[in-house]
Amino acid sequence: MRRLLGCWRVMRILGHILAGLWIAAVRLPGLSPARQAAQVQAWSLALLGHAGISLEVRGQPPAGGPVLLVANHISWLDIPVMHAARYCRFVSKSDVRDWPLIGTLATAAGTLYIERSSRRDALRMVHLMRDALKTGEVVAVFPEGTTGDGRAILPFHANLLQAAISADAPAQAVGLRFADRASGQTSLAPSYIGDETLVGSIWRTLCAPPIVAVVRYGEAERADGRDRRAWSQHLQQAVERLRQG
Repeated sequence: MRRLLGCWRVMRILGHILAGLWIAAVRLPGLSPARQAAQVQAWSLALLGHAGISLEVRGQPPAGGPVLLVANHISWLDIPVMHAARYCRFVSKSDVRDWPLIGTLATAAGTLYIERSSRRDALRMVHLMRDALKTGEVVAVFPEGTTGDGRAILPFHANLLQAAISADAPAQAVGLRFADRASGQTSLAPSYIGDETLVGSIWRTLCAPPIVAVVRYGEAERADGRDRRAWSQHLQQAVERLRQG
């Protein structure tokens, strides 16, 4: 039965992705930024529904920018989950841009791409993020730099926080967690770590019992004189508390 359920969800998601490609090519270019954001948020929420995932938002998402959202990273689902809770512009590894279908949708959603192995590109990204924050946008990063297993947070990289310091913008910690809807226990089905393939992670998620994606927002805060490393450590502790709450 789970395999049949997984196949049904795959079909629904593929149809939804095709609809998303049409929206990205035809509808989004003619919409205002606010309506584009609303469209991305609605599409992401529907995607979760097709995957058998419900959304639970705790705390207060930012009403507007500038703000830098700082979240833990568990799964390929993290970006649509955060989009469904509150539209934001993500900083993502440059590989995503070349993923079939997904890269097109990510680009249409305003993703900023970074070549993580290049220090020069990290500096370029800090400048892009700073400029986006100065124009009042909501930008999101995963400071771990890669996905964890959901049991613990990997050490945060502080470099990209410089953008918020340079723009004099606040940062807001966000804790992400996936839970089995029936038991409330942490679900590892959406995890995407180590040698796992993306296809394997997606299939396991779609065959799993109903999952709840929990997005918990902390309070927005400014650096208040802290350098990016000290601020990063503080935000990591805040994210840890939120994801366990």
